[in-house]
Amino acid sequence: MTDTSWLGTPIDVRPVLAEQQVAFIDLLRRLDADEWAKPTICPGWSVKDVAAHVLGDHIGRLSMHREGFHVLHPQDGEAFSAFLDRINDEWVTAARRISPPMLIELLSTIGNQIVEFWQTVNLDELGGPVRWAGHGPHPYWLDVAREYTEYWTHQQQICDATGRSGLTAPHYLGPVIDTFMRGLPHTLRDVTAPQGATLQMSVTGPGGGDWTCTRGPDRWRLHHQPHPQPTARLELDADTTWRLCTRGITPEHAAEHSRIDGDQHIATAALQIVSIIWSPPNQRHSESSDI
Repeated sequence: MTDTSWLGTPIDVRPVLAEQQVAFIDLLRRLDADEWAKPTICPGWSVKDVAAHVLGDHIGRLSMHREGFHVLHPQDGEAFSAFLDRINDEWVTAARRISPPMLIELLSTIGNQIVEFWQTVNLDELGGPVRWAGHGPHPYWLDVAREYTEYWTHQQQICDATGRSGLTAPHYLGPVIDTFMRGLPHTLRDVTAPQGATLQMSVTGPGGGDWTCTRGPDRWRLHHQPHPQPTARLELDADTTWRLCTRGITPEHAAEHSRIDGDQHIATAALQIVSIIWSPPNQRHSESSDI
């Protein structure tokens, strides 16, 4: 049996994912024509393009994991991140012919199917890899949590572009931060530290908390709790944390808003956490189900 306990305690985001789906459709219905065309942090993508990308993720997830239909694969010699960029761009370009009202209708219908689909999945079973958390297989509870963070992040990008606050209450942001922290053991994988060394990641503000990564004999292991005397401690606010993990800001920018105590090397390494599949300068492709 594959041991995934190093990822921390499992979480079930399915209830909040269903709520996010409702809020996302409500957000899109409130957009006016000018807002649909506004640019987002995703290079070259408008608000409408980001919404269309979410639709592509939904369709890809259902096609592959509900219908068993797999057709897209990296080309020979193509890096996985480059592959994601290519197929995401191809989808968004084609989807530009879809009107906003039709896009909303499709997202409502297919999004509801996504919510229903996850109710049929055994979250404890192993599925494919969540690549920013390390080599797979990983349990489905992390897979659906990763999906929730993607949908939430794209909704926040649309909110940022249109001057809205979005789903930043602890009920919504807490599961996002908790999921992103599952990338810490993989982030620290190459950090040289003695067995028993600890990093405490403290996230302040709505949805925050304390996570401790401990160096074991074979890997770092995550626990959702503080440590009385950590080897290193990194403190960030919640808004900085989610933007760092999705590369909405750089590690250098995040460092300017952080507090570091103890071992500087370990704490600074933790600032390299990325909870998406990312390659500079592109900031738009999270690892998702569209492959």
